[in-house]
Parts: sequence; structure tokens; C-alpha cells
Amino acid sequence: MFLIDNKKFPCGTSVTMRFIGGKWKAVILIHLAMGTKRYNEIRKEIPTITERTLSLQLKQLEDDGIIERKVYTQKPPLMVEYSLTEFGKTLIPVLRLICDWGNEAIKDSDKILVQN
Repeated sequence: MFLIDNKKFPCGTSVTMRFIGGKWKAVILIHLAMGTKRYNEIRKEIPTITERTLSLQLKQLEDDGIIERKVYTQKPPLMVEYSLTEFGKTLIPVLRLICDWGNEAIKDSDKILVQN
């Protein structure tokens, strides 16, 4: 049993899902694994995510120490960049395995419709 933020987690898998679970966190992280990005870059790369959801997910990932938000205020306009922290970078192998598994599931399933 693990305790994080006064919440109990029965196993390591549930702890991992606490950090990357949900529809969008892993998707956001896989894009940030490619390098530092501005908010609008992430938004363009994930066009089906709403602005509200993206903002909330980025905030949660930042609060969990997985991503870093850097604000540049030296000259207008204000610029904000997001990048993986060292802790966040430890998730890259996990995210790649999830992506690989999904790609194999697509090949092996007659129930998945692939659209380009």
C-alpha cells in the first residue's frame, strides 16, 4: 500500500496511473517528450483537446512535478513554455511502451477504424 497526498494506492500500477491516467495526460507528455513546447504548439498538436482541459491537465502535471512551466516576461508578449522535469523524463520509456502497444493493438484489431 502506498500513500500519496493522503490517498491510498494498492500497487505501483495505480501510482503510475495517478500521475498519467486519464484521456490526455499521456498524450500531452508524449508531445513534451519531443522537446519544450509553448501552449499553442501543444494545442495545435492535439487539436481535439479543449483549451480548458489542456490548461487543467498542464496544471496537474506541473503540480505533480512532471512538467515545468517557465514564464518569460523580459519583453512583450509574455511567453510560457512547458517541458518535462527530470522526474517527468523518467516516464518517457513507459510512454513509448504504451504507444508501441497501442500501435500493435491497432494492427491486430478488426474493431479499430484507422483514419488519416
